[in-house]
Amino acid sequence: MKEAVEQILARLRDQKVEVPADEVESRLRLLVEKFGVPEAEASRSVVNYFLKEHGISPASFAARKSERVKVGEVNGPERWIDLEAKVVELWEATSSAISQTGLIGDETGTIKFVKWTKSDLPQLELGKSYLFKNVVTDEFQGRWSVKLNRTSGIEELASEVKAAEAPVGGAVQEMKISQISEPARWIDLRAKVVQLWEPTSETISQTGLIGDDSGVIKFVKWTKSELADLVEGESYLFKNVVTDEFDGRFSVKLNRTSKIEPLEVEVEVSPQEASFSGAIVDVQKGSGLIKRCPICRRMLTKGVCGEHGKQEGTYDLRIKAVLDDGQRVQEVLINRERTEGLVGISMEEAKTMAMEALDHEVVKGVIEERLLGRYYAVSGPTVDRYILVETISPVSPVAAREVADLAARMREVV
Repeated sequence: MKEAVEQILARLRDQKVEVPADEVESRLRLLVEKFGVPEAEASRSVVNYFLKEHGISPASFAARKSERVKVGEVNGPERWIDLEAKVVELWEATSSAISQTGLIGDETGTIKFVKWTKSDLPQLELGKSYLFKNVVTDEFQGRWSVKLNRTSGIEELASEVKAAEAPVGGAVQEMKISQISEPARWIDLRAKVVQLWEPTSETISQTGLIGDDSGVIKFVKWTKSELADLVEGESYLFKNVVTDEFDGRFSVKLNRTSKIEPLEVEVEVSPQEASFSGAIVDVQKGSGLIKRCPICRRMLTKGVCGEHGKQEGTYDLRIKAVLDDGQRVQEVLINRERTEGLVGISMEEAKTMAMEALDHEVVKGVIEERLLGRYYAVSGPTVDRYILVETISPVSPVAAREVADLAARMREVV
């Protein structure tokens, strides 16, 4: 907080505006601590407030402060700059307040950008080059970024800006999954495809989990990357992928600059173990009798694979369920073998049921009927938000009387 106050005072002094430090700190603390405004945004708000108080337009102030720099010259937050850069990558926005986000770059490196929805700026196109005018630098977890707001401008360039394939310095380090500790870093990984999921957007070619002997991590392969399909269970060298972070979880993104090389030696995966007890409160879509693409193992939808088109498919039986212990919930994945034992129907019986009913959903209905509301203890490796169930056994629900007795005994101890 002290450093932010000093930066605000310095910016105000540049405009010959003198304000007591305690007034700046008081307003900054109010925004950050009471209203939860990010410190960088709060700092800008405080500067704008005092500029207006002294008859100075924040927009004109910002325009006067901007300077033309290269991406590699960005070395501090709260700088108003101009950049000539190419749109290297566009990501899915995580908030309605964000119009677009991704990476832009020049020959000196790449940098994350955020274009706010309220900026009313034109949409950027992947691969095109622009002059970004009057953007403000920001910093998070030691990584620089630029923000485009209402005072910013975007002009498409006639000539292409040559963008580096990696950040400043061009060095891409090969590392283990457990060593990933920051977003917007370009790395190489040797990993095995643990699981493929259904993409949630047409912009995503494949998504799922990859792992090595240090852990597992989510990956996203963008459709525009035009990279070859990954196969579940196969091991690869993933070159020049970029790390990302959301809600405290890291992931890696594969884009046009990435490369995929199959490995002859299988990568050993060592996910963490977990256990959980609770009632099954939901059997999710995609449970029961399903068909998978024989090429990528993705679940087919009406006989069609999103990547490989119409396929005959191979049958599988599984359960995707949610357990609730009264305080938190846990998603679990139960494979064919354990599903057969738990529900009491075999794959062949499930296929017969589906054919007689002319509907695969009948199997999901049986699973729900036999499992919903029942209590189980599960254990197995954790893969992202799921426990891959290796052991599952029924448990008795805790009676209200037992809870009261336990609470009484705890009071006696205290």
